[in-house]
Amino acid sequence: MNAAASNDMTGRREPAARRAPARRNDFRARSHPAWWAFFAHRLSGIALAAFLPLHFWALAQALHGEAALDGFLRFADRPLFKLGEWGLVVLLAIHLTGGLRLLVIEFRPWSGLRKNWIAAVAGLGFAAGLAFALALVG
Repeated sequence: MNAAASNDMTGRREPAARRAPARRNDFRARSHPAWWAFFAHRLSGIALAAFLPLHFWALAQALHGEAALDGFLRFADRPLFKLGEWGLVVLLAIHLTGGLRLLVIEFRPWSGLRKNWIAAVAGLGFAAGLAFALALVG
């Protein structure tokens, strides 16, 4: 018997090292409400972070004088910008309420999925968007 193949002096071979099963992306998790809450929170955060440079640029127009700021505000008074403002408010509401949901999950003593919290986040985001849309129209 080959000495390299045996583990000890008895000549018995060790079982082959078992490979850990390859972790596959389980698409069943994507139908879970908590995954969608995570996804909405992540996307809203990325979109808000992408908006910040544009916001700072718009504010910087005031440094170039009153005429530059007024010109930008006239340009931003278009329906497409109003739609963008509505989307921004919805993103802010979703991100805020999703973050509050995460804080409750982290610091409150109960456990479980808390589908009610996910529904409340979606409802509050929708309500904030609807209220802002009504303010734009009215």
